[in-house]
Amino acid sequence: MKIGILGTRGIPNYYGGFEECAQQLAPRLVKKGHEVWVYNSHQHPYQQKTYEGVHIIHKYDPEHRIGTAGQFVYDFNCMLDARTRNFDVLLVFGYTSSSIWYWLAPAKSILVTNMDGLEWQRSKYSSRIQRFLRKAEAWAAHQSHLMIADSGAIADYLSGKYKGSLAQIAYGAEVWKNPDPAILEQYGVQPFEYHLIVARLEPENHIEALLDGVVKSKRKRITLVIGNHATPYGEKLLSRYKDSRIRFIRGIYDKREISNLRAHTALYFHGHSVGGTNPSLLEAMACRNMILAHNNIFNKEVLGEDANYFLDAHDVANAIDLLQRDERQENMIKNNLEKIKTRYSWNLITEQYEVALQQALL
Repeated sequence: MKIGILGTRGIPNYYGGFEECAQQLAPRLVKKGHEVWVYNSHQHPYQQKTYEGVHIIHKYDPEHRIGTAGQFVYDFNCMLDARTRNFDVLLVFGYTSSSIWYWLAPAKSILVTNMDGLEWQRSKYSSRIQRFLRKAEAWAAHQSHLMIADSGAIADYLSGKYKGSLAQIAYGAEVWKNPDPAILEQYGVQPFEYHLIVARLEPENHIEALLDGVVKSKRKRITLVIGNHATPYGEKLLSRYKDSRIRFIRGIYDKREISNLRAHTALYFHGHSVGGTNPSLLEAMACRNMILAHNNIFNKEVLGEDANYFLDAHDVANAIDLLQRDERQENMIKNNLEKIKTRYSWNLITEQYEVALQQALL
């Protein structure tokens, strides 16, 4: 197959979940004998024409100049270019700024869309934008030859609302095998003497409930909050939480660094409540974390009984004060690690994508 991958800022990953998925899938698909092309923003730090056998196409992306509108321009440029490439399959990650251009998709290419989470539910969006996202979701669903859902809950929603072909394929992760506590020195923390949040700083990720819990707790452990705080909501959090136990750190995209911060945390906070299988949650499981997760259908689908759950700041404070890495918690950690190996490994995820794309071509 000749496969074009659109909808990400590019590989290697310097941004988020879709970029990590593309980075993991594309080289593996190349090793399976497929020809794979990934679209990168012209602003991407990686400017080479190939990456581990994957062809890289840089296209103009004005997001740095005009904000969110630039994503629509970038996706437009990618789709126009795709019309000249004779791809067998166009694999698009997300629909927020791309589905508006699906009418331009080359007629001979099979269009496959990873439908992401329920984007229109995100509280950061105004009602006007939420209405647009509902339409964008419908455009992607109706025009795609195949939709991909990353969780059972998302698959149930899509199959109940739309009639198109659907495959359920989760995100993946790799077991972290290179713990190095020396990396912690630059953050002024000791192994298993701090808590960790890795998330986009947005209301639906329950950052305030988590940090209110830190403030209410009696323990003196530091909580590192890793995510871009150069946003209105991020600035609100910075001004509100002056507790010396809370430290805000900009996003970290170095795999070794962030994985070691995960691997040595006493308790990993996962407040995400919108979307399906969350990449940062899988990474926490792969780093052997004791996890405190928001109690919702998406997190419970992945973690089951192998995590501790919260609904409010009181639950968070109790977890901080009372939880310890005992035999019960170690069994949870072991079970989550086994899930990564047997259910969420990138090799397995790649095989599932390969089968889904091949079947979509039939």
